[in-house]
Amino acid sequence: MKNKLTVGSLYAGVGGICLGFKNSGFSISWANEYDKNACITYRENFSHKLIEGDIMEIDISSLNKIDVLAGGFPCQPFSVAGYRKGFGDNRGNHFFRMLDFVDEMRPKVLFFENVKNLVGHDKGNTFKVIQNEIEKRNYSFQSKVLNTKDYGNIPHNRERIFIVAFDKNVYPENYKYFDFPAKEKLTKKVKSVFLKNKVEEKFYYREDKYMFEMLQNDITRDDTVYQFRRQYVRENKSDVCPTLTANMGTGGHNVPLIKTEFGIRKLTPKECFNFQGFPDTYILPEIANSHLYKQAGNSVSVPVIKKIAGNIQKAINGIDCKISSH
Repeated sequence: MKNKLTVGSLYAGVGGICLGFKNSGFSISWANEYDKNACITYRENFSHKLIEGDIMEIDISSLNKIDVLAGGFPCQPFSVAGYRKGFGDNRGNHFFRMLDFVDEMRPKVLFFENVKNLVGHDKGNTFKVIQNEIEKRNYSFQSKVLNTKDYGNIPHNRERIFIVAFDKNVYPENYKYFDFPAKEKLTKKVKSVFLKNKVEEKFYYREDKYMFEMLQNDITRDDTVYQFRRQYVRENKSDVCPTLTANMGTGGHNVPLIKTEFGIRKLTPKECFNFQGFPDTYILPEIANSHLYKQAGNSVSVPVIKKIAGNIQKAINGIDCKISSH
């Protein structure tokens, strides 16, 4: 295609969704993010317009219209971690704020991402509301829970729900061609994601550190990832990294642990970004590691986004994803 389809990205974080779409041949027109530290990381890696601030205060009419509206709207109201508050929590209103963008801009495609608990929240009523609101605007609606380890060839156990919707006025037939990507065999090993060299000393657990003896006894393999659970250490038997969470930044014990030839240590922020499929060239700024851990835990897995975006492009071009990806 000569003219690339444009994307506007809400709740952009550090740019995982933007990077996935960019890597699939889309052009990012603008993005919005509230967290000032995430904005620092974002600006290190992208040059297009970033609106730093509250989505509720954006003048939508001042933004360029786009072909695709993308966003991982705040997931706390829908996750177990956020006590499943749903639309009763004022952060739940963010979904309706996204609909303001839909109504004003009428994008050709909508791409939303959230925690998988969204599906079952409030006995499925929350998800029904989301589907109804999208469909009553004459958009198609498809959703699927995808795990990074099954769809991104990254050894990271991370399940997220993805929603894709096409404007039926623009694509009365093409929306039927869309399908989510097919599963692929995981070939990448956990160890391939680790940094090979010695990292900064502060990441290691040495003899003077609390828990050292327990860690030394329990962490025996150098090819998997461990988690510290208050009183014990849990080995990840499936040889994938456990789900990285935003609270890794609060108190170091939430960060997964590994054994290397230089000693037992926490994953570094760079490795956490690697487990989300960010390339080695992705720049992490000189800000506190707690912010970087939080950013990695809040992000999406870039290769999964790239695949879905690729299938959106195929459907628009009249290629049937159901045939081409299975």
